[in-house]
Amino acid sequence: MRTDDPEGVTADVAALARMARGDESGLAELYDRHATPVYSLALRIVRRPEDAEDVTQQVFTQAWRTSARFDASRGVVAAWLLMMARSRAIDCLRRRNPARDGISDDERLAAIPDPEPSVEYVVATREQVERVQVAIDALPAEQRVAVELAYYDGLTQSEIAERTSTPLGTVKTRVRSALQTLRSAVAVARGAAGGQS
Repeated sequence: MRTDDPEGVTADVAALARMARGDESGLAELYDRHATPVYSLALRIVRRPEDAEDVTQQVFTQAWRTSARFDASRGVVAAWLLMMARSRAIDCLRRRNPARDGISDDERLAAIPDPEPSVEYVVATREQVERVQVAIDALPAEQRVAVELAYYDGLTQSEIAERTSTPLGTVKTRVRSALQTLRSAVAVARGAAGGQS
């Protein structure tokens, strides 16, 4: 899923506009272009092909229903679809095992790192993606593992502490430090992209 392809970005917005008018060919075009990355992200999170297929269907159904509300000024269509995929996949994990540890849904939601602004919306070019990946790779191993468990597995900080046999306070510090580092990398990438225009 390339976010630095101006023709693809324009085609995605045009497909959404057709969808908003009820034209199913727009949905078919969007699905052909983005179903594989959406499914791949969902599968990485839910780890079951049948659940990843359900998540993918939910994402494109939601895209169809909400196509008229898409705001291109907030990011690219590809990132919008991936954000939906992540949310639906984490919802799927919760439905599968709602009483994992007695933590309420509100506490679970609050514990899932979701940096503001969303990394998917900010990272709109290949160069920015590469900078963020370099920043992730440069994180200390403990911070990288904590962020990956939260983002890809949808684990709360309490669950990360349990899984890694680490005190909860340490996990919170690692996640907070990692997100600060990633926010700085994204801000540098945004500044560099803005300077190029």
